[in-house]
Amino acid sequence: MRICTLLGLILSLVLVSTTSSSAEDKLSVLLVDGQNNHKWEITSPILIDILESTGRFQVDRATSPPKGEDMSGFRPNFADYDVVVSNYNGTLWPEQTRKDFVAYVKNGGGFVSVHAANNSFPEWPEYNQIIGLGGWGGRTEASGPYIRFRDGEVVRDNTPGRGGSHGSRHEFVVTTFDEDHPIMKGLPAKWMHCEDELYDRLRGPARNLNVLATAYSDPETRGSGEVEPMLMTLEYGEGRVFHTVLGHDTVAMSSVGFQVTLQRGTEWAATGKVTLSDVPKNFPGESKCETRSFE
Repeated sequence: MRICTLLGLILSLVLVSTTSSSAEDKLSVLLVDGQNNHKWEITSPILIDILESTGRFQVDRATSPPKGEDMSGFRPNFADYDVVVSNYNGTLWPEQTRKDFVAYVKNGGGFVSVHAANNSFPEWPEYNQIIGLGGWGGRTEASGPYIRFRDGEVVRDNTPGRGGSHGSRHEFVVTTFDEDHPIMKGLPAKWMHCEDELYDRLRGPARNLNVLATAYSDPETRGSGEVEPMLMTLEYGEGRVFHTVLGHDTVAMSSVGFQVTLQRGTEWAATGKVTLSDVPKNFPGESKCETRSFE
C-alpha cells in the first residue's frame, strides 16, 4: 500500500513537472486587432490557429475600440509578452500606448507585422522605422525609398512616387533571397503562394532591413514590373521584427507557405532562433500552391 502510494506521488510529481515545463516552453503572443481595412474579425482567429497549432505559442488578443470611438483607454501591456503580432490598420494609438510599444521593441521585444499592418500609422516615425517599409496612407518619397533588386543586390531607390499599391489578386511564386536565415532555412528556393494581394511600391526608412524573400510584381496583373520584398526582418534597438506582406484573407492565409513562414518568423522575433525547423511534406513547390484549411 505504501509502495503504491509512493509511486502514485512520484507519478503525480512527474506529471506536474512535465505540464509546467511544457507551459513554460510556450512563447506568449499578443495579437493586436480591432481595426483594419481587411476583415480582421475573420482573419485574427486564423492567425491564432496557425500559431497555436504548433504547440509553441499561447496567444492573447488586444482588440481596440472600433474606428471613431474613444481610444484613450486602449493600452495593452506589451511588456507581458515575448512577441506582439499586429493585424491592425486603423486609428493612431494613444500617445502613451505608442511610447509603451516603442520602449517594448527597443528593449528587446519581438514584433510581427502581417499584411495591412504595414499600412498603419504613416505619421508615426518610430513605427515606420520598426516595420521598415509601408504603404498607402499618403506615403511618398518623403517616407523613404523603394527597395529594388539589381544584379542580386538590394538597392535603395529614391525615385519620386506613391508608396503602396497592388494589382489583381492572383497566385504568385515567392523566391528565397536569404537562404541562410533561420526563417528560410530548408525551404524551397521557389514556392507558389495562394491567391493574394502582391504588395508593391512600398516605401519607408528601411534601416537595418534584411530581405528574406521576394516576388515579381507582373505588369500583366497590374503590378509594378519590379521584384518586390515579401518577407523581411529588421532590428530596432534590441528588438527583432518579422515583416510579412502576405496574408490578405482566408485564401491567402490557407497557404502552407504563409503559415510556415509566419510560425517561424514569430518564433524568431520572440527568441532570435527557430526551433520550428521541420518542413511539412505538403510545403509547396514552384508549380502549385498547397493549403491547410481551417475548421
